[in-house]
Amino acid sequence: MTEEYREPIPTFAIITCSDTRTLETDSAGAALEALIAERGWTCLERVVVEDERPFISGALLHAIEDLHADFVLTCGGSGLSPRDVTPEATIDVCKRNVPGIAEAMRAHSMRITPRAMLSRAVCMEREGSVVINLPGSEKAARENWEAIVDVLPHAALMMQGAGH
Repeated sequence: MTEEYREPIPTFAIITCSDTRTLETDSAGAALEALIAERGWTCLERVVVEDERPFISGALLHAIEDLHADFVLTCGGSGLSPRDVTPEATIDVCKRNVPGIAEAMRAHSMRITPRAMLSRAVCMEREGSVVINLPGSEKAARENWEAIVDVLPHAALMMQGAGH
């Protein structure tokens, strides 16, 4: 008898990095939470933290080490503004680079706007959690989600030790 293949149900944490948004005004994070729910997946937590490396790093560590989220989505802080430090905070915390996801998001977004090339977003892994830096605008976050969503269940399966 063959065992039935089932994709895992991925879990997520959403961290919006902003000095100006609150949980109530965070439309990008709220949109991502809704998109996760539409797939029947679980969002363990959604928070807003200040654009400061220690706050972002702390929220990332909480999502990875305490919540054990399969995917930690950050919103905002990945552009060229002096306050944009989300990629640096991600690099501070994570161990392994997963460049294809960030490359796919930029390639997809470049079809929509040439400004996508200004993104410094990274994607990295730590302890079985993949951190993905998404833009802070709702429109751009939705577009980037669209570029990567279909590979996330397979990524979760691979992180659990399954083969390709």
